[in-house]
Amino acid sequence: MSDPQSAPRSGRTPGVRKGLALLVLCAQLFLDSMDVSLMGVALPELKDDLGLSGEELQWLISGYAVAYGGFLLLGGRAADLFGRRRMFFWATAVFAAASLAGGFVSDGTLLIVSRVVKGIAAAFIAPAALSIITTTFKEGPERNRAVGIFSLTGASGYAAGLVLSGVLTELSWRLTFLVPFVIAALVFATVRYAVAPDRPRTGERPGFDAFGALTATGGALLLVFALTRAPEVGWGSPATVLSLVAAVLLLIGFVVIESRRREPLVQLSIFRSRTLSTANVVGLTWACATIGWQFVALLYLQQVLGYNALGAGLAIVPMAAAILLTVNITPRVINRWGLRLPAVLGLLLQGLGILLFLRAGENSGYAAVLLPALVIHGVGNGLSFPSFNIAGVGGVADAQQGLATSLIQSALQLGGGLGVAVAAAVLASAGTAGELDSYHYAFLAVGLFSLVGALAAALGLGPAKSRDQDAESPARDADGEPGTVDRDTPLESGRA
Repeated sequence: MSDPQSAPRSGRTPGVRKGLALLVLCAQLFLDSMDVSLMGVALPELKDDLGLSGEELQWLISGYAVAYGGFLLLGGRAADLFGRRRMFFWATAVFAAASLAGGFVSDGTLLIVSRVVKGIAAAFIAPAALSIITTTFKEGPERNRAVGIFSLTGASGYAAGLVLSGVLTELSWRLTFLVPFVIAALVFATVRYAVAPDRPRTGERPGFDAFGALTATGGALLLVFALTRAPEVGWGSPATVLSLVAAVLLLIGFVVIESRRREPLVQLSIFRSRTLSTANVVGLTWACATIGWQFVALLYLQQVLGYNALGAGLAIVPMAAAILLTVNITPRVINRWGLRLPAVLGLLLQGLGILLFLRAGENSGYAAVLLPALVIHGVGNGLSFPSFNIAGVGGVADAQQGLATSLIQSALQLGGGLGVAVAAAVLASAGTAGELDSYHYAFLAVGLFSLVGALAAALGLGPAKSRDQDAESPARDADGEPGTVDRDTPLESGRA
């Protein structure tokens, strides 16, 4: 198939095409989010059918997460340099092909390879999709609404994966690979008509920072790998210690390289924006809390209360419904009150919902104990998630939107791995998996991340800024095009 970038784009995307583009991009995000949770319930069936070991089962989950987290920065920068629609288009094709292959193979190693390939493809899809949205929709209420819908789609996809996983596994575990293939194939078939082509690049194309890409990707891969494996092999194991040390050294090398390159993979000056830097910290703590809580809560529901896999997934549905309802109104809250209020309030409610699980016992009633905590948690997530996503890309020039979105996605991936690692470590150290106290300690540990995030948001997030507001203070982006200046950043410190 020919490269779908040939048609030129003139001006801003018309309203109808904007809506169609958002629909297609959200469909792929729904798939990415669903694919994260779709595999969990199928693992016992995979083990029995294919005779997979515990380590192979673990890597069916971890392989996707490690690849996704490790390649996000590279994916975001590739979208900026080589075209956002181009990256989205071909990465979706790879994602679909890997899903189809996974549905037909019967070897554990090949299944893991298919998951790793899907993770790499998702790392190129996610920043391309979000940066297409942020460059298609005008900064301010229009973009806030689009990002809110995008966030709603992610939440609904994850919830759908929890429920659909049980339903599909009852029929055949292979459907957990083949259903994502169908969705990805539909997106692939429509994206060239729905999303406007990339703007032709004029002048000399910026160079590609190969050494920066190598150190950043290697450091991120090893860090996510260490955080993912530590709960199983131990924090003091040689594999964990060596991975963490190597990750730190590579990331330090990455910072040194980026500070000296004329055309770096990551322009470190982007972190001079207080709002952007705070948004990444908030995103990391948000994921630590939410993903860590989910890990503990699903174990609690199944090991303490005796829910089966499908029942545990269905039990989470009210939280997902609360997220969907709240995300619908959050853009209006942001437009009226700015970013700080919904972010702080959302993280506090998220933390309260998690800490209410300290009331959970061995025979807790769902309606009296669990349901209120789930709904409060969901409302908090729905308020906070769009807020820090909007903050992470606000005031950033179009030429750096891929980088900005990949930073947020990387923070979420790293936070999710860290949250699960902390929760698993607390569960293991506080007692055997069946003891209720160990769950309480784990809920307390991950709940504290929300409070840290709320404090960071209160100190570092300000009102949402629009480009129209900042038009009188133009800056220059990486390609010499007009950008914007973050009002939270002193002008003498440079471009955000």
